[in-house]
Amino acid sequence: MKIVLALLLSAATLLAQAANVGDTLTPWTLNDQFDQPYTLDQNTRILLVARDMKAAQMVKAAIEDQPKGYLEARHAVFLADVHGMPSLIGKLFAIPSMKGYNYRVVLDRDGKIADQYPGAKEQILLLQLDNGKLVSQQAFTTATALREALDNAPTR
Repeated sequence: MKIVLALLLSAATLLAQAANVGDTLTPWTLNDQFDQPYTLDQNTRILLVARDMKAAQMVKAAIEDQPKGYLEARHAVFLADVHGMPSLIGKLFAIPSMKGYNYRVVLDRDGKIADQYPGAKEQILLLQLDNGKLVSQQAFTTATALREALDNAPTR
């Protein structure tokens, strides 16, 4: 019985933290692929959330031919939920390969941050922010559609 109650409380807590349009997102700090900290703050306008490798590959395909600073110019950050990745694979292969990307990948190693935002695996969630407040959200299933949305986002 205690286990069931604990599970229900955990689910209620996650639902209470889920972001809805109009909510102000709680700031968080995570490290990127270079172990440099990134803090979600009032200046972030776009938060891209990937919950699996397929979604992360969609981001890569959407921006791989863009110059360094493409996401930063849009005040965008890419959050990758990597908690399901075996640690050995992450340490030896995945994270070292991310160091070659020309954009920052903020790594959610325990999945607690990505879980705060709605969305399905195999999709990229794009959260549009204004001074930390969620103003819209879209889910993308193709790199082309994601690229179009990012190209149309205002730059600095």
